[in-house]
Amino acid sequence: MFEDRKTGAVGTPDSRVERALRHAVEWPAAALVIAEVALLFVSIIARGVFHKPIIWADELASILFLWLAMFGTVIAVQRSEHMRLTFFISALSPRGQDWVKALSAGAVTLFFAVILYPALDYVEDQAFVETPALGWSGMVRALAIPVGCVIALAGCLLRLPHIKFKDLMSVGLLMIVLALGLYGATPFMKSMGNWNLLVFFIVLLGAGIMAGVPIAFAFCLATISFLLVTTRTPILVVVGRIDEGMSSLILLAVPLFVLLGQLVEVTGMARVMVAFLSSLLGHVRGGMSYVLLGAMLLVSGISGSKTADMAAIAPVLFPEMRKRGMQDGELVSLLAASGVMSETIPPSIVLIAIASVTGVSIASLFTAGIFPAIVLALVLGLVARHRAVHMDDTRTHVQRAAWPVVKKTFIVALPALALPFLIRSSVVEGIATATEVSTIGIVYCVVLGLILYRGTLTWQSLRPMLVQTASLSGAILFIVGSASGMAWALAQSGFSHDLAKIMSAVPGGAYGFIAVSLIAFIVLGSVLEGIPAIVLFGPLLFPIARQFGIHEIHYSMIVILAMGLGLFAPPFGLCYYAACIIGKVEPDAAMRSIWSYLGWLFLGLILICYVPWISLGFL
Repeated sequence: MFEDRKTGAVGTPDSRVERALRHAVEWPAAALVIAEVALLFVSIIARGVFHKPIIWADELASILFLWLAMFGTVIAVQRSEHMRLTFFISALSPRGQDWVKALSAGAVTLFFAVILYPALDYVEDQAFVETPALGWSGMVRALAIPVGCVIALAGCLLRLPHIKFKDLMSVGLLMIVLALGLYGATPFMKSMGNWNLLVFFIVLLGAGIMAGVPIAFAFCLATISFLLVTTRTPILVVVGRIDEGMSSLILLAVPLFVLLGQLVEVTGMARVMVAFLSSLLGHVRGGMSYVLLGAMLLVSGISGSKTADMAAIAPVLFPEMRKRGMQDGELVSLLAASGVMSETIPPSIVLIAIASVTGVSIASLFTAGIFPAIVLALVLGLVARHRAVHMDDTRTHVQRAAWPVVKKTFIVALPALALPFLIRSSVVEGIATATEVSTIGIVYCVVLGLILYRGTLTWQSLRPMLVQTASLSGAILFIVGSASGMAWALAQSGFSHDLAKIMSAVPGGAYGFIAVSLIAFIVLGSVLEGIPAIVLFGPLLFPIARQFGIHEIHYSMIVILAMGLGLFAPPFGLCYYAACIIGKVEPDAAMRSIWSYLGWLFLGLILICYVPWISLGFL
């Protein structure tokens, strides 16, 4: 769940400086998004049409990508849009919430202050690296990290005066006491062996996340504390692992698909797809529920982002569904359940992340992800049909749409309906990589939006869209980078070996391992959010799955859907609250009804777990 942006008082010197600092980052970030789209699209044309590949295209894209990721991280810091758990702090008094916000601001500021000097050392180390195609120094790319840290640190310091002085002093004192306590306990911590992992990655990390510290920064601070207290490893290594984790070229698909999801909404493509489905199914009892499920399947095959999918569908459908008697709790429950259902629809960002950290074929994941989602859609359709029988949806009588109306809406929606198939076929047929294919969709959306659908896409709306793309992408990518650093620290401690030994000893063989994985990833998805959970535990558990003879594609589907179930499950699931915000419904309204949908989804997931053909039948 994201917090609202907070700015200083209008007219004060600090607020003017903050605005200038934001503009100094937002304009380059928007330009970098455009540059990445243009570079990759031109690369596709050069290779596919003129048969003259641009050999330095991926190299330049990788350099620009790290700058985009860091600028996006900074913008997310400035806007308070980094992912955090707000369940516990929402129960506090206003005074308590003010204090934990001060703690969150202090933790973020502390991270950038601690990491800045190692980041400069990292740039010096990269000076000896030369890019093979362009012949540029590695410093050109690596300089993005300290530059981002400096700007983010400046923004954090400018915001501190807006926090109560008393809260700042108490937070500062707490951090000093904690640091001195860990320093004094260094000999004891080292003597504990791997049991000290509980102190850093359960107690400290858990306390930070529950206190509302952004998840990525909680990961980083726990990792740095562990290395400083129990090892002689320089913090420079953490910077390298963050760089490696967040700048994998396959993750370049993240900002591009985020942008594509926004374009689907503003160009009106989501609207015409929903109009066609409504003309086809809107007259039957519970028909609008089927329309929502079908729309989520279609839009998920375009945007890659669950939040973007829900934001595109809910505003179009919810008013009509309310007219037909559906209660707010049912609406949000169905919306959240459909988010779980569509987690494996390509080009899901989670699919891209799991391919990045485990080496599983992205093309195979794109092919395999469709049928499990259809199975869960059928399950939800049965649930929606059953619940519609007990609802009063007769307040608005809807006649079956005439065939000419259905035909007209289909013809209008046909170019939009073609986009998911265009994206999938471009990857499967080798026209574009999973990283590049989003640019085809972006160009396609822009052309349709400007010429055919004439939505709300304007030159004035473009810059905010690009900046929002950079911000959301920065938040996602920094979580991946920080989780990569934390996973490396856990691996170096021997934790991965111990975990593998324990998991390998699970009774029941492959079936027992699948059952344990299912429960574990539901919990991890609820507490950590999907991507960091994948980055942390994917490299550890996928080799064990192979030892049990479980196909890596099948295991990927289990992991992704289990995490999706946790991600949308209250009270911890972040995306449950995102669904409530998008639907403009209080979270309490759906707390009871959502469990029926999630329960049936869990049964559907068990079916997918123990019938591998559902995941592998079309490979």
